[in-house]
Amino acid sequence: MIYLKSINWRHPRRKFKEAQSAQPKAKKGKINKPSKADRVLSFINKLYMIERQIKELSVDEKYQQRQQRGLPVLNKLKIYLENNQHKVPKDSLTGKAMTYLSNQWDKLNVYCSNGELNISNILAEKAIRPFVIGRKAWLFSDTPAGARASATHYSLIETAKAKANGLEPYDYLKQVLTALPYAESVEEIEALLPWNFKKTETAK
Repeated sequence: MIYLKSINWRHPRRKFKEAQSAQPKAKKGKINKPSKADRVLSFINKLYMIERQIKELSVDEKYQQRQQRGLPVLNKLKIYLENNQHKVPKDSLTGKAMTYLSNQWDKLNVYCSNGELNISNILAEKAIRPFVIGRKAWLFSDTPAGARASATHYSLIETAKAKANGLEPYDYLKQVLTALPYAESVEEIEALLPWNFKKTETAK
């Protein structure tokens, strides 16, 4: 598994969308000139368009496409940011969005360095949301052993139902807990892990 320090392009995009929504409405019969938030969003939307177009490609092909198509857009956005950030009040919504984008720039661009990474980690965020919501209740686990047992069960359930494995958690746990007492080797235990279990079930 690859771990690289990256963050979600959804976050700066949302900040610029908020700045865009706060813009004064055009007077009747007139059209507002594109704002700085509009301009930045156009760059970000191009990055997302590229990702939609290459989503079915292999890891290596995604990397190549990002190098050829994504990086030029990022470079233009970087230049625009450097030339315009000082022209916007820092405490405005656009100013705050630009500051955030500038501060997180290196982390935001990590996805271009590896085809296995995504421009958005929304799936990971959705996966951990139940735990973020429930974590206050889990502070009251009676014992360290109970907390470890809970963590093990939560990990198995979330991994089983993740898109990568697509198992129904209840059925998976029922079959695993039935088979586990009879597993006598490391290989037999590892065969019950969600990613191996799926392959075993498919082969039957």
